[in-house]
Amino acid sequence: MPRSHRWTYTDLTDQSGRVFVVTGANTGIGFATTRALAGRGARVIMACRNLQKAEAAQASLPAAARERTEVRLLDLADLDSVSRFVDEVSAGPDALERIDVLINNAGVMNLPHARTAQGHEMQFGVNTLGHHALTLGLEPLLRDRVVWLGSLSHLWGRIDTDDLSMERRGYSPMRAYGNSKLACLMLAYEWQRHFDREGSDLRSVAAHPGYTATELIRQSGRPLADRFFELGNSIPGAGLTPDQGSLPVQYAATVQDIAGGAFVGPDRLGGLRGLPEITWSTARSHDTAVAAALWRRCSEMVAFR
Repeated sequence: MPRSHRWTYTDLTDQSGRVFVVTGANTGIGFATTRALAGRGARVIMACRNLQKAEAAQASLPAAARERTEVRLLDLADLDSVSRFVDEVSAGPDALERIDVLINNAGVMNLPHARTAQGHEMQFGVNTLGHHALTLGLEPLLRDRVVWLGSLSHLWGRIDTDDLSMERRGYSPMRAYGNSKLACLMLAYEWQRHFDREGSDLRSVAAHPGYTATELIRQSGRPLADRFFELGNSIPGAGLTPDQGSLPVQYAATVQDIAGGAFVGPDRLGGLRGLPEITWSTARSHDTAVAAALWRRCSEMVAFR
């Protein structure tokens, strides 16, 4: 697409007949993406860990879009829940015949130290490992692409495949988040190499929302840090709205000629603001040896594989 054309929601084409799975679809970027896709005719599976909140979000959609959405339980902090979700959508009375696009959107950020049901560090477990497990499980149903949510925070990420839960290095909330988002990007690229090796037409792409004002960034349990982000969110125009921040995700999920392995983000202020464009990620994120090792290590951790 020519650089002179700045992509907006009006460019989102008709998605009728296409099936999307969006994790974390009840709030923020995930909800804005769900609303946009369903508004263009897509069937959207809202895969969320809190059914009550998800159903409330679904009820707030316009009637026509609401009819095209479906809420299903998925807790990415529990690999058993991921396994149950995969089983549910793959077989049985509520099975899906196909999934055109899987959007690995859900995430946690800047948390006090916590562990998943299987004992992994929470930010890595939810943002990275849970989505890798989900993609592995749903791969047979995929028909078009998987979209991974990255972040500018990958800039400070470091991957040590022998210390993914930061037990040896020592835990820091923001470093753990950066690590998890770098891992998401590296897996997005490694998934594309996997598809290429398999001779598959499937694509793996990544997107980041720039600086978007959502509830995600106020969860650290550290009052000063949370207050800083809260003030940033409160300044009019300082952050993108979820609708604006979801545009790179919509682009990555729907533009027909996007290449596998692409990374999409806002086009201004170093990726903090603007409209979607194909962007860059660090040289570290393109380290194929580390990415391959990360893939292997994550796959070993996935209980139901």
